[in-house]
Amino acid sequence: MHEGRKINVGVLGATGTVGQRFIALLSEHPFFVLHALGASQRSAGKPYARAVTWKQTKYIPAVVREVVVKECKPECFRGCEIVFSGLDADVAGPIEEAFRRAEFAVFSNAKNHRRDPNVPLIVPLVNASHFSMIPQQRSLHNPPLQKGFIVTNANCSTTGVVIPLAALEKAFGPIESCMITTMQAISGAGYPGVPSLDIIDNIVPYIGGEEEKMEWETLKILGGVSEGEDGRKIFDMHARQPLRVSAQCNRVPVIEGHTECVSVRFARRPPPSPQQVREALQAYTSDAWTMSCPSAPRHTIFVHEEPDRPQPRLDRDYQSGAGVNVGRVRQCPVLDIKFVVLANNVAIGAATSSIVNAELAVCKGVI
Repeated sequence: MHEGRKINVGVLGATGTVGQRFIALLSEHPFFVLHALGASQRSAGKPYARAVTWKQTKYIPAVVREVVVKECKPECFRGCEIVFSGLDADVAGPIEEAFRRAEFAVFSNAKNHRRDPNVPLIVPLVNASHFSMIPQQRSLHNPPLQKGFIVTNANCSTTGVVIPLAALEKAFGPIESCMITTMQAISGAGYPGVPSLDIIDNIVPYIGGEEEKMEWETLKILGGVSEGEDGRKIFDMHARQPLRVSAQCNRVPVIEGHTECVSVRFARRPPPSPQQVREALQAYTSDAWTMSCPSAPRHTIFVHEEPDRPQPRLDRDYQSGAGVNVGRVRQCPVLDIKFVVLANNVAIGAATSSIVNAELAVCKGVI
């Protein structure tokens, strides 16, 4: 998949919680080399160890401790081919566009460009085929680009559910409807996040914008890329077989790991049995794994047989949180099948997705 050369990369929003995750993962990467770190003007000019309030369980990697933080400007990232964006959505949009315009490959965890009709929204274990939109994104830019592009990864709660849904559609054909109830960890709100008096001994049954994101992003990710009336490529939003998604999102007092209770109805009649669903989930393999992306999990979906799994504390770190865990697969008396999925929201739900997306881009010759 890779010629053996090292590729210099940078991190935007390097002092934030997502940026810290990027740094922890990239410091051990076999061919991505941390070359530049960017943050706000307040942090610029300081050694990284002094600029950051480090909140990871591993110590700050030695390779970045004395790296001087720069402003998030393209001219400060010369020598990088790839930038990973952990920027807050309040500032991410124009900064990421500036880096694309300067011919950087931008892999973003922010929401700003997810609805752009020419920007792929890629969950690397699901829809690597959407990289086919990159040439059009480059050609439509004014002026046209040779190397620059933006790819976004999905919302953390969307990521967890679309992986098993993709496996089921691959095995049994289109899903007609999907009901999802989430129990989302507090780390999904960033740092300092949810006030302690709001979340201890409590559940908050509202996360602003989250339900709408899940219901819309699922369609873009699971849909295909087709040709529009004007000859341009479009994301078809699952239009060939309309999919209805209803999400209810809750914040719970768990640090890491989003748990989601899912019920689905298939277009196929009769629907598959629970055992057939278990086997299909277990057998599902991602393009990222078959193409030897180093950060991709061997088991895209680990299926539990125990009646009380998956659980965040026990299962979120399996395969370093790069895959998902599914359990309690059974018949649904209202739809067809119901199950529970657990995804590590700060790994496959955030930085890990962006890194595997970049590995896929190298694999496919996009970079």
